[in-house]
Amino acid sequence: MLVAVITTDKDGALQTRLDNRDAHLTYIKETGVIAMAGPFLDTDGAMCGSLIVLDVDSVDAAESWAEDDPYNKASLFSDVRIQEWKKVVG
Repeated sequence: MLVAVITTDKDGALQTRLDNRDAHLTYIKETGVIAMAGPFLDTDGAMCGSLIVLDVDSVDAAESWAEDDPYNKASLFSDVRIQEWKKVVG
């Protein structure tokens, strides 16, 4: 099942994102459940959130993945939305 994790960074948290980026990317590689992922960009081109599509067995598994994400543990996000997603195109 595909599940989207959609996040918004806290205002002024770019340095928190940068400080934890290597750990986040390592976590993505080690967990092996990412179908696609990338940051949202603000009008200046700076990272300000994320879209991560997980290929997992359940929404509970996606929630657990998101809780253990180093970005989440660093309190980067002002909000996180987790929703089952259906690929139709691409």
